[in-house]
Amino acid sequence: MAKSESAVTSAAATGTVEDLQRDAAEGESRRRRGGWPAVGALAAGTFTVVTSEMLPVGLLTPIGRDLGVSDGTAGLTVTVTGVVAALAAPVLTLLIGRRDRRTVLAALMGTLTVANLLAVYAPNVAVLLVARVLVGLGMGGVWAIASGLAVRLVPERRVAAATSLIFSGVAAASVLGVPAGALVGELGGWRAAFAAMAGVCTVVLVALVVLLPPLPAPGAVRLGGVLGLLRRPPLRTGLVLVALLVAGHFSAYTYVRPVLETVAGARPGQVGTVLLAFGVAGLAGNFLAGAGAARAPRATLLAICAVLTAAVLLVPPMGHAAGVRGAAALVAVWGLAYGGVSVSTQTWLMAAAPDAREAASALFVAVFNAAIALGALIGGLAADGWGTGGVIGLGGGLAAGALLAAALGRSPGRGAAATG
Repeated sequence: MAKSESAVTSAAATGTVEDLQRDAAEGESRRRRGGWPAVGALAAGTFTVVTSEMLPVGLLTPIGRDLGVSDGTAGLTVTVTGVVAALAAPVLTLLIGRRDRRTVLAALMGTLTVANLLAVYAPNVAVLLVARVLVGLGMGGVWAIASGLAVRLVPERRVAAATSLIFSGVAAASVLGVPAGALVGELGGWRAAFAAMAGVCTVVLVALVVLLPPLPAPGAVRLGGVLGLLRRPPLRTGLVLVALLVAGHFSAYTYVRPVLETVAGARPGQVGTVLLAFGVAGLAGNFLAGAGAARAPRATLLAICAVLTAAVLLVPPMGHAAGVRGAAALVAVWGLAYGGVSVSTQTWLMAAAPDAREAASALFVAVFNAAIALGALIGGLAADGWGTGGVIGLGGGLAAGALLAAALGRSPGRGAAATG
């Protein structure tokens, strides 16, 4: 009895008994859910899949030279990955049924490891494209599952922050992954970059197995449930925004190296530095947009669309006028805006479908990756047919279309994302 009274007295000195009970309950919930270490493992997963997908961006010139193909043909290594990921996301979400999500994520990360190893030994572009198909399978599944798991790993009031952290892997892939891949490619050749990526995939596979708790599915996703979401106007608007922003970005960014070399006279060693500036700004943009989208999804995406449009269109004149430094400054602003696209559009879609997060995530990943593929494809056509000016004009025009969609389309509403 005395011990109990002492505990109550201590609680009164530091807070109410109810506060202590709530803290204890939340501590147990975090242990059961996995908490922030599990969120960190998912962030590492998104970093790995996006780096694997975008690795050829910083290596297009040496890949094309080694395999004897044009920049546009080398860009297909990005296009095919996006196409497969777009198809894999909804299909795998339907096929996995009630299987434990931790087991599925581990299997998909193993697929990425194999894909990157195959790329190392690719003797021609055909074999490299097969490897990139496997990357698309792994990426589509990992991203579709991971993007909606924050709500199962942390308390409700921390979901927005956890979602931002998971999507920080996307921006970190630009900060560290793509520039590091370009650097490894300069030092040891493009094949060495893919070998290093295979090693990273293996490490992340172990982290997912160790840090994630068991994640049995709350229910199998049905095809009718996925397609039924398209009847919701805010969700349709969100998918249009994803399509326009991502296609616009990748139609230009896939060919950013040739653009920088042509309009600003950038040397190979400077391209990695510019991409690093893009990634650092993108990482900051991810967290800024995550906080803003949780409160006001439409206002946040309006700002992103406007800045992205202006930054993309101004790269060539700034590069001509101020050289590499001027172009790098605009590319950094471009990165700041684009860094917020993933988390803000995902937040929009989660708010539009709080009752079907995994199905909405599957649609998000499908449209996102289809837009990557389309952007890389039409960017390649523009690069081969119109030159760098056509690539930039196309990207800026699509971003401007997204600005109109954000202004005129149906929004989930202020604060909906935070409570959804």
